[in-house]
Amino acid sequence: MHIPCPKTHPRDKSTFSEQARDDRLHSEMKCKQVSRLLIGALLASLASCTYLPSLNRPAKASDNPDTKNYRNHPVLKTYYGISSWYSIKTNRGRTTASGRHLSNGAYTAAHKTLPFGTKVRVTCLFNGKSEILVITDRGPYRRSRIIDVTIGSAQRLGFYSRGITKVKVEVLEWGNWRYKKM
Repeated sequence: MHIPCPKTHPRDKSTFSEQARDDRLHSEMKCKQVSRLLIGALLASLASCTYLPSLNRPAKASDNPDTKNYRNHPVLKTYYGISSWYSIKTNRGRTTASGRHLSNGAYTAAHKTLPFGTKVRVTCLFNGKSEILVITDRGPYRRSRIIDVTIGSAQRLGFYSRGITKVKVEVLEWGNWRYKKM
């Protein structure tokens, strides 16, 4: 966007007094400042028009479609142990062992032996928060830990800053996924 400013020829310096020349330079600078402000205001108004709910708010447990289906589901097996979190950065890429893509905010977890696609309820024992997750990856690779959850799940469960926590893992439905590249 260009706002026309008063134009003068630099060759005509002899026709202007010094005061007139200073006034001309001052008015040109004001025109540039006004045009920059108008462009900035235009960009700010355009940016405020866009609303992306997925980027403007963190994921909640109610966003997980499996939460309602498994609220009163019978528990098939229960494990107690220590959980940690992992992310795209710590996973050295975006693909899980099941061939699915890893997302930091996804409702997924890694377990050493449970079949892919197994739905588990992970309950944080120090605050009682729980979440339904799907096993899509293998791990954790530390002997003392039983499950790795995504970084988003760790934030929703409330142990992100701690790094690890004691959890109860309840198997709600056995998975039957086979390894395949998607």
